[in-house]
Amino acid sequence: MKPQTALLGTLMLTGCASWEAFQTGKIDAVPVAPDAPAVWAASGVVGVAEEGPWLASFNDPVMDSLVGEALERNYTLAAQVATLRAASADARAQRGTLFPTLSGAVSTSGRRTVTEGVGGDAVTSDSHAYGLGLNASWEADLWGRLATGVDIADADFAIAETDLAAARLSVAGQTAIAWINLNAAVAQESVAQATLDARQRTADLTERRFSRGLATALDVRLARSALAGAEASIAARRQAVGETARRLEVLLGRYPSAEIQAPATLPALAPIGAISSPSRLLARRPDIASAELRVVQSGLRAEQARLALLPSLNLTAGLSTSSDDFSKVVDPAYIAANALANLTQPLYAGGQLSARAEAFLERVEISLASYASTVLTAWREVEDALSADQFLALQEEAQKRALEEAAFAEDLAERQYQAGTVTIFNLIDAQTRRLNAESALVSARSARATNRVQYYLALGGGPDGFLLPQPSANAGASGGSPTP
Repeated sequence: MKPQTALLGTLMLTGCASWEAFQTGKIDAVPVAPDAPAVWAASGVVGVAEEGPWLASFNDPVMDSLVGEALERNYTLAAQVATLRAASADARAQRGTLFPTLSGAVSTSGRRTVTEGVGGDAVTSDSHAYGLGLNASWEADLWGRLATGVDIADADFAIAETDLAAARLSVAGQTAIAWINLNAAVAQESVAQATLDARQRTADLTERRFSRGLATALDVRLARSALAGAEASIAARRQAVGETARRLEVLLGRYPSAEIQAPATLPALAPIGAISSPSRLLARRPDIASAELRVVQSGLRAEQARLALLPSLNLTAGLSTSSDDFSKVVDPAYIAANALANLTQPLYAGGQLSARAEAFLERVEISLASYASTVLTAWREVEDALSADQFLALQEEAQKRALEEAAFAEDLAERQYQAGTVTIFNLIDAQTRRLNAESALVSARSARATNRVQYYLALGGGPDGFLLPQPSANAGASGGSPTP
């Protein structure tokens, strides 16, 4: 039971999608993706997607280490691994329905009676009974309904595998982004600290000028106000650093103590090169694989509901014996046997079976629509990341120039203020422009690095490389057991 994906086409349900066909034919649900162009609209580049660990593109050993720690210690992943193990156990249990069941029973009972004897004396008598029974039952899978149930359980296991792959991908991405955000927060704190230092120098200079009669009380008040504003800004930045650090620590499975340190370094990124086509993305993303498997599974459930309308054959057999002598209980000569074959055909259940079957058909349509929506969302995420990278690169370059000019302007304003050729308004304005330009540059670099992570995630990249192993949809189908 392995789903086959058609890369181009329209949303459809192959096989018997109508109620009339449901009563006569086998249900097969095959997901078919919406139409897609040969190249991405946002870039127009076509080529083979790069291979290898995507984390290496950031050239940050600390990020590599943190992602590895998160994949080992994250509790969300631990829960997903447990879900996979549970699905494995459920699949093994479902395969057990194909085999006979055997049960045994041993019973014993005792009874004491009291009667009045000769002379009025009480006479007691004891009696004992022993029993031994052995029963077996088996449902013959005449139409494949039980085997379909096994396929459904195997699909559950395969879905749990792809969900685990998706969760690992998500945690890796969240950790990388949290590390980028922490570096950005520390960088913003450094900007706030530099601004505080500049505001302090301005306040000191204004106080000296005021003492010599070269500045007014208004100048002093403005300088002190700007200094207090810088102090408030740095407090807010330090709060943001702590909150960002704690979010990262939770992803790592650590206590959120805000102890993790970051060097305030953001990666320098090259433009995105050639990538694969939209159609190839369908084989790369675990969430698409999971949606595909859910389509197949919904078809199997509909097929199982169809088979439930057909007759079922149950075979039962039993051995039993009973005696007041325990030695006779285990004597083959005293064992009685019985066997029964029961062929059952559903006739009337108040419309329950047909309504349930119709509901499963509608759920197939739901899963098909969900699959198409997942594919479109995946394509949108890649298009968004490609487009955003181009605009964020432009923003980063523009912010570099803005910061360079603002730094020159601040230096010039400070020297002119010392010379008394400009007012404190000009100096504070120049310092504010430099602060805003430097903060905006940090934000642009952080946004571009975050978008690059989201780009790799949109491509279905994993922490050990791009392509993920194919899910084992038929895990244990040959009698073994799926192992997570």
